[in-house]
Amino acid sequence: MNAAPTPRYRRILLKLTGEALADESRVGICPEAIHALAGQIRDVRELGVQVVIVVGGGNIFRGRVGSARGIERATGDYMGMLATVINALALQDALEKLGVPTRVQSAIAMAQVAESFIRRRAVRHLEKGRVVIFGGGTGNPYFSTDTAAALRANEIGAEVVLKATKVDGIYDSDPQANPAAKRFDTITYQEALARRLQVMDATAFSLCLENKMPIIVFNFTQPDSIRRVVLGERLGTRVTG
Repeated sequence: MNAAPTPRYRRILLKLTGEALADESRVGICPEAIHALAGQIRDVRELGVQVVIVVGGGNIFRGRVGSARGIERATGDYMGMLATVINALALQDALEKLGVPTRVQSAIAMAQVAESFIRRRAVRHLEKGRVVIFGGGTGNPYFSTDTAAALRANEIGAEVVLKATKVDGIYDSDPQANPAAKRFDTITYQEALARRLQVMDATAFSLCLENKMPIIVFNFTQPDSIRRVVLGERLGTRVTG
């Protein structure tokens, strides 16, 4: 009998863009896409890994887009935070249908649908084997869900931030616009900030830099990619000090 694989990380924060929950149009919620994601998350949890998720809301509403169209920026950001809670509930439903116990915690109080974020309670859920999904961003306008991911990862003692995208790492320019774009295997926080690379915002990079929190940016659409990263396979780009 083969021994069970040993994960490299025991507690991870998985950052999902809202578009990961949508179909190819990148808009709305696609049951098939969510089911595929939930299956990957279940497989990681079955390795004995504690999983925390921060999910974006761009498939429903983006505050910056609303602001560009005349909505007051803070109001637009709150609307975007509510969109992340919708996505968190959709992902919770998909996970629990696969037998994965979950809790949704929101940075904006809404007791009928989610717990309020309490760090010690979130950690306790992890210790009991539950997947914890954070919605509502940081609860404050002008901050992205990337910043929420960096903040929560440090608060709950995650070992790494896994940023799941549809691009296989960080490039020196947009690989869709520039076929000659170079992909980095590793990059430092300082270089990412100096180059103004847009894969995460500067506040998120700075938080991870100050707290020595590694980030791995990878393509979650590759087969079994989340599990492979957790087991230590070199996928995507690793950002470190």
